[in-house]
Amino acid sequence: MIANPLLKLAAGRSGGVAAGFPSYCTASPIVIEAVLRQAVLRGKTVIVEATSNQVNQFGGYTGMKPADYRDFVYAIADKVGCPRGNIILGGDHLGPQPFQNLPEAEAMPAAKEMVYLYARAGYTKIHLDTSMRVADDARDTRLSDRTIALRGAALLKEAERGYAELLAENPSAVHPVYIIGSEVPIPGGAQTQEALSVTSPDDFEATVRTYREVFEEEGLSQYWQHVIAVVVQPGVEFGDDEVHAYDRADAAALCASLKKHPGLVFEGHSTDYQSPVALRRMVEDGIAILKVGPALTFAAREALYALEHIEEAMVSDPEQRSGFASVLEAVMMEKPANWQKYYKGDAQEQALKRAYSYSDRSRYYMGDPRIGAAIDKLYANLSGKAIPMGLLHQYMPLQYIAVRDGVISPDPAALVDYAVRLVCDDYNYAATPATSVQ
Repeated sequence: MIANPLLKLAAGRSGGVAAGFPSYCTASPIVIEAVLRQAVLRGKTVIVEATSNQVNQFGGYTGMKPADYRDFVYAIADKVGCPRGNIILGGDHLGPQPFQNLPEAEAMPAAKEMVYLYARAGYTKIHLDTSMRVADDARDTRLSDRTIALRGAALLKEAERGYAELLAENPSAVHPVYIIGSEVPIPGGAQTQEALSVTSPDDFEATVRTYREVFEEEGLSQYWQHVIAVVVQPGVEFGDDEVHAYDRADAAALCASLKKHPGLVFEGHSTDYQSPVALRRMVEDGIAILKVGPALTFAAREALYALEHIEEAMVSDPEQRSGFASVLEAVMMEKPANWQKYYKGDAQEQALKRAYSYSDRSRYYMGDPRIGAAIDKLYANLSGKAIPMGLLHQYMPLQYIAVRDGVISPDPAALVDYAVRLVCDDYNYAATPATSVQ
C-alpha cells in the first residue's frame, strides 16, 4: 500500500521541520488548470478539493458527483501533463451540510452515502464535518462534542467501506486521511467578522478527546492513525472588502496546545488573501493545511476583467466584443439565489459586491454556458494579436513583467492562468519546509 503523503505533515513537525500543504478548493476549470500547471512547474504534489455543496450524490451546484469531479480534474491534469499520482483529491465539509433542512433520520443517511462515494472514487483527504445542525436539532444550543463525534464516526465507517471496495479493485489504492472539526462560517467567507475569535485550547482538546473516546466505543481505534488534522479558527477570515490578517500572538495558546498531540496538525480554512508572510507563519505555528478557494477564482475573474479592458482598446466594433462583465452581471441578476442573501446594502453596493467582493460569489455562475461563451469570445478576440506592451502594463502589470521577461506568452489564456499561479506561489512559499520548529 502506498502511504498517503499527508501523513508526513505531523511526522515532519515532530522532527522539527515546519512543512505544509496548500489545499485548493475549487471547481473552476480555469483555476484547476492553473493550479495543476503550477504544480508541474514547481514539482509539487497538490491537493485539489471539492466541497459537499459543489459535489455530492445529487450533483451539487456543479452538477458533478464525486466520480465526475475526479474525472474532471484528471482530464485537466492529462492536458497539462500533471501525473495523476501527484494529485491528492479532497472532500471538504463532508457531512450533513447539504442536507440541513432534513431531520437526522434522513440527513445522516444522505451524508453517509456522500462520504462513501467520495472514498469509493479514490479521494484521499476527507473532512468529516458534522458540526452543523440538522432540522430536528435544538436551535438554541450548539451541538455537543459527543453528538458531533458520534456522527463523524458514523461517516468514517462509510468512508472505510468505500475505501475497502476500492482497495479490492486496486491493491495500490492510497488510504484516505481524515480531518475532523469545524471552526468556520459558511464556505466561501464570512458575512461579518464581528464574532471572529480564535479557537480556545480547551475546545480543541475537547474535540480530540471526545473523538478518541467515541472511536474506542465504536471499535474504530485502529483508524485514529489516519486522523491527521483538526480544523480550527486561528484568527483568519475575510468578508466582502476586508481581511482579518493572521496574528500569531492571538493564536499562540492554541498553537502551543498542539505540542501535546504529535500525530496532529491544524487545518486552517478561509486563509484567502493572507500575505505570504502570514501564511508562512501559520505553517510555522502548526497550521499545516492551508485551505484557499475564493482568492483563486477572484484572481481569475480580476484577470478576465482586465483582459476585457484590453479588448475594448483593441476591438473597435462594440458588437464584436465579448461583453464578459455584462454577461456575468446579467446571469447573476437572472439567478440571484447564490449571492442575494450574502451581499447586503443598496442596489449600487450590491452591484459592486457582485463584481468585486472578496467572497467572489460570481464563481457560482462561471459554469453557465453564456459566460463560457463570453470568455471564449474574449480569448478569440485577442488570440494571435500583438497586445501593445504599454496597454498590457496598464491593465495587467504583473503579467507585463512576466511577458517582458519571457516567463509567459502574451496569449490571453496564459495571462489569466498566470494570475491564478501567482496566488499559488504565495502558498507554495508558505508550505515549503524551511523553518525549525521550537
